Amino acid sequence: MSTTTSTPKVGFVSLGCPKALVDSERILTQLRTEGYAVAADYEGADLVVVNTCGFIESAVQESLDAIGEALAENGRVIVTGCLGKDEEKIRSMHPSVLKVTGPQAYQDVMSAVHEYVPPPPAHNPYIDLVPAQGIRLTPKHYAYLKISEGCNHRCTFCIIPHLRGDLVSRPIGSVMDEAQALVKAGVKELLVISQDTSAYGVDLKYKLDFWNGQPLKSRFQELCDALGQLGVWVRLHYVYPYPHVDAAIDLMAAGKILPYLDIPFQHASPRILQLMKRPAHSENTLERIRQWREKCPDLTLRSTFVVGFPGETEEDFQYLLDWLQEAQLDRVGCFTYSPIEGAPANDLPDPVPEDIKQARYERFMQVQQAISTERLKQKIGREMQVLVDELDDNYPVAIARSAADAPEIDGHVYVEDIDKSAISPGQLLRVRITDADEYDLYAELIAD
Repeated sequence: MSTTTSTPKVGFVSLGCPKALVDSERILTQLRTEGYAVAADYEGADLVVVNTCGFIESAVQESLDAIGEALAENGRVIVTGCLGKDEEKIRSMHPSVLKVTGPQAYQDVMSAVHEYVPPPPAHNPYIDLVPAQGIRLTPKHYAYLKISEGCNHRCTFCIIPHLRGDLVSRPIGSVMDEAQALVKAGVKELLVISQDTSAYGVDLKYKLDFWNGQPLKSRFQELCDALGQLGVWVRLHYVYPYPHVDAAIDLMAAGKILPYLDIPFQHASPRILQLMKRPAHSENTLERIRQWREKCPDLTLRSTFVVGFPGETEEDFQYLLDWLQEAQLDRVGCFTYSPIEGAPANDLPDPVPEDIKQARYERFMQVQQAISTERLKQKIGREMQVLVDELDDNYPVAIARSAADAPEIDGHVYVEDIDKSAISPGQLLRVRITDADEYDLYAELIAD
């Protein structure tokens, strides 16, 4: 362990989804505000905070491994995040951790840090400035904007309400102040996240709030409209297809927010959706999709699906494949069902054997790859705006994304034969699409 100096250093390991990443950014911001430095490695840290994930078993194991590594390399570890809800599991494997807190327990984490590594006595928050947008773990040109915590749904395969509680929305003024600060700091893309973005404000009963003197209700429609006034890319994630989502499609068609919807459909078979206790499963989603695309032809639809859910028959799975062919979704992720400790689905009868799960996953991905390939080929010859994420180290290529591509989970647009000295990450380029494969596009720069 290193000896505490006049500027105590805290190491930080962040695991899990973008929502957990935002939690990490908030803790890091508070640490810097109080005068702590963030250590670049285990050896230089006076202690280490590990923000864990506990959603699925593989994530639990990854979190336990990360805690073990931090203990082995540093010895003084505070654990927070979703897995922190199960302190007994953590301490049974790692009894020497200093403290365990649950998700969103910002003050508990800070209290634990104070206990083991007091802040520097000479720290002056008025002199040691922290950026107005806070400390972020994403590149400078995009940021996640978390609008709420928790979830009111009780899907049988999910334990998020147990880990993070029921829906708690942030007042719209607070959300917009953060969004505006991020834009002023140079962010070009805001990725709106929560557990259920389209339910935003339900718990607040759409309470009136103010932003820049403007009265706004804390409601999904008003939030999308206000974000659309900031002049940057706005991308919506984790949206359930409630009827009021149609209002966001109007904003997309008008160019106010990106024509992109991330909707976690999870399945298509009515029987499996009922077993999953999915919200809005009675909606005629295919007809809604048709109407959305009619109104906004450039709309990109992303979703995730689970195959091999308990009780899923071959007929249910074929129903899903047929639905997928008709829906023609642009971006799709698929997972084989795995039991999650504490999830009600564990008690459902007729579990699907692992070999059948895997076979269905492969069949599903084969169908979707063909759909994705065809939809991307239709973009060849088109002009579009792309946002540069990075430059290739070895070739004159900019690795960018279009409005259809969220960072980390979707494809890329490779802009070829560029002058790398004239282009930088965060820059918006006008390009022409020249080629496509299953997931990515290739483009040439259009001269000004």
